[in-house]
Amino acid sequence: MSIPDYMQCAEDHQSVLVVVQPVGIVPEDQFFRIYKRISSVCQQSIRSSQRLLYIRYRHHYPPENNEWGDFQTHRKVVGLIAITTCASAKEWPQTSERFHGQKEVFGSTLYDSRLLVFGLQGEIAEQHRTDVAFYPDCDSCPDLERRVEDFVESIFIVLESKRLDRTTDKSGDKIPLLCVPFEKKDFVGLDTDSRHYKKRCQGRMRKHVGDLCLQAGMLQDALVHYHMAVELLRSVNDFLWLGAALEGLCSASVIFHYPGGTAGKRAARKPSISQAADSGKRHRPGAQELLIDPGALTTNGINADTSSEIGRAKNCLSPEDIIEKYKEAISYYGKYKNAGVIELEACVKAVRVLAIQKRAMEASEFLQNAVYINLGQLSEEEKIQRYSVLSELYDLIGFHRKSAFFKRVAAMQCVAPTIPEPGWRACYKLLLETLPGYCLSLDPKDFSKGTHHGWAAVQMRLLHELVYASRRMGNPGLSVRHLSFLLQTMLDFLSDQEKKEVTQSLENYTSKCPGGMEVITLPDGLKFPPVPFTKLPIVRFVKLLNLPVSLRPHKVKGLLGENMSSKSPFIYSPIILHNRGDERCKKIDFQWVQGAVCEVQLMVYNPMPFELRVENMGLLTSGAEFESLPAALALPAESGLYPVTLVGVPRTVGSITVNGYHTSVFGVNSDCLLEGLPGVKTGGCMVEVVPSLPRLLLSTSLPRSPHVAASEDISSSVALQLFNGETQTLTVTLDNIGTETLETLELSSKIISTKEKLLGDILNWDIQEAQSHLPLLPGCSLSLTVNIRVKLDFSGQENLLPDLSDDGISVTGLPISSPLRQVLKPRPESKALSADPGKNEHTHFKTLEAVMTFKYSGGGGHVEGFYRELCLGIHVDVEPSVFFTRVSTLPATSMRQCHLLLDVFNSTEHELTINAKNNQDLLLYASECQRLLV
Repeated sequence: MSIPDYMQCAEDHQSVLVVVQPVGIVPEDQFFRIYKRISSVCQQSIRSSQRLLYIRYRHHYPPENNEWGDFQTHRKVVGLIAITTCASAKEWPQTSERFHGQKEVFGSTLYDSRLLVFGLQGEIAEQHRTDVAFYPDCDSCPDLERRVEDFVESIFIVLESKRLDRTTDKSGDKIPLLCVPFEKKDFVGLDTDSRHYKKRCQGRMRKHVGDLCLQAGMLQDALVHYHMAVELLRSVNDFLWLGAALEGLCSASVIFHYPGGTAGKRAARKPSISQAADSGKRHRPGAQELLIDPGALTTNGINADTSSEIGRAKNCLSPEDIIEKYKEAISYYGKYKNAGVIELEACVKAVRVLAIQKRAMEASEFLQNAVYINLGQLSEEEKIQRYSVLSELYDLIGFHRKSAFFKRVAAMQCVAPTIPEPGWRACYKLLLETLPGYCLSLDPKDFSKGTHHGWAAVQMRLLHELVYASRRMGNPGLSVRHLSFLLQTMLDFLSDQEKKEVTQSLENYTSKCPGGMEVITLPDGLKFPPVPFTKLPIVRFVKLLNLPVSLRPHKVKGLLGENMSSKSPFIYSPIILHNRGDERCKKIDFQWVQGAVCEVQLMVYNPMPFELRVENMGLLTSGAEFESLPAALALPAESGLYPVTLVGVPRTVGSITVNGYHTSVFGVNSDCLLEGLPGVKTGGCMVEVVPSLPRLLLSTSLPRSPHVAASEDISSSVALQLFNGETQTLTVTLDNIGTETLETLELSSKIISTKEKLLGDILNWDIQEAQSHLPLLPGCSLSLTVNIRVKLDFSGQENLLPDLSDDGISVTGLPISSPLRQVLKPRPESKALSADPGKNEHTHFKTLEAVMTFKYSGGGGHVEGFYRELCLGIHVDVEPSVFFTRVSTLPATSMRQCHLLLDVFNSTEHELTINAKNNQDLLLYASECQRLLV
């Protein structure tokens, strides 16, 4: 026997074997539909007794295995059901002949047979035969199961008669010697009259009767016969049959202890009436406590009445003894090279029993022994089956990684070099079944939960094999998905060289089949979720940015109450606390504007040892419609945290939630959600979008200021230098560069804090002129004239009034040496002027800063009460024009008037004309001083 049955279990020893085969040409689907109905009759209650007959069906059975039927009767084919189709009466003789030919294959062991004919009608079909049943078609056979039950009862009748014949054999000492096929040549020429030979015959026959009793539903009788066979065979060192007797004893004990069966996935057996009944109600009184006495035998060693046998051991083994006897039986089988299949099947049966007993370590010892059993030259298909069964058995006892190992060996066997047509699909399917054993999942979310489980090196090897197998299957999309999964989940375990090789392979695959975010579904229904590249690059921080100062929306103060009406006036309210939790974490305290370009800043990191090119990187949002503007990045190797700004335009009003970002890396498109990114910090992900507003561009007739603006709110600034009292004209141009019409425009100004004393307003304008151009359509512009005039007090008025009668007071500056026209010279006794112009009294500049604020609105934002602001900063350096350096008086000649003498100094580099009331104009040259009578 060279073909093992890996699905055998201990309870199969009590079943009879029936082969169901097609005769002639029978459609496969039709055959298996009938086979399924036949095999549903798997146990039959015998009407004439309280026993159950179990039937094991096979649609293929090697004839050489049937030759071992005397060794173990459950291997013997005792029934044959043939299925055929016959369209006409002319085909019937040939069909009948084929049926008889099929019976001859198993003819020496068959108890009964049946032929099921479908499609034949007429006289032949009307004949009443017990061994042939005629049906018009496969769907018109309502009594099929009843005929199978009748067939099973006929088998039981033959089985029971054979059991009785063997038990009541009165042929003296002439008990036939039962042999296995390879023993027949060894017994030629033996002395058949020796006591040793007779005991061998008795022991083997006793074991054979035990098999028949077990099949016939007489469990206790079978136990007795097995015990007696063990002692007889042990006495003559007949090890092969001793092992079979021990195995039979184990099987009977397993059936007694585990009436539900040990097959695991198979349907649980219904316990027989004799097993379920109380021990006092069994089919033979006292059978449960039956003991054996080797001396209580007839002359031929077979005693019909086993109830009278009393001996040294109980008839049923304990669960622990079952395993010990299995070990002993297997050790005896191991002595015979030709009994490898028997030994292997015994190991499998023992493992199934140990799995029920939850003794995994002992079961693994049996399996380890099964691995090394030599069965000779096995075909590739038989090797695949053997490794697959070993994998299932290891999984049954909880050795999942060991199970995955043998499953992977079976997968590799499917594509062995010796196979002319490698089965890549079978290989791929088996490799997928190994994933749980190696702590691998097809869902990348399972790898973002923290600690990595399993051996990374083994997992990477398996993923590489999945990539290769899927490519050989002709499914490049699967190759891309598995390679993406490898790169995403095993990135931390890849060396720099492996990272380069994997990415190169991925680029080669995606050049033919780009990777995406769709779920891949196999024909068998298995689904592969998408694999987003959340580590290429790694994102550490996400921040939504406010709009530039000039584009930020502002709410009209009178309308603020409308938005605040839904807020609670209480500091704490337990009723609304749960509603505010997420808002507090996500809500942003600024707003975006419909149609304006908005920004989100990401801090990213490139973990690869080479430059990482990220294409088509944009934002994933929900809520209001948002148009993401994709960007392309080139991150340096191992860049560290690198700022990246992603932009987009809100197209509708409402709330926008930034859920993540999308990228295209190595040809794989990824949608990366923030909630699935570990360690990502964010300042909030939800922002409100207000209706669109017009957008103005401000330009002036003066150059932009090189000075730093006094406030970040100032979007533009100009600088100019004026003499005290001088007037400068500034032309401000406003261009409507947005898409909304400008409807309102307001202008205000303020002086930034200064210690200088101002005389009058600095800025003057006519807003009516600008407002006359409203509404201002997109693409149009308007101009506004602003007059800038600075009047500052450069005199020291705090020292002037008390000393008016002093003829020599120095008001400000240095005293002059003559009251006549003269160029200013420093006093000889004075110190040198400081190099710091700020300390030079006659060249001292004073600085003023003012801000002009343009408030404007229009479009939908104006309806909702929103506006924008443009701030123009004006920086003025004021230089004094004249100094009154000396003041004196003249005696009055009239009671109506008096005269003052003023020494006037021109501190500029230009000629000045001074005009006093009722006086002639006084011309002063640069740095010149003259006396003026007032």
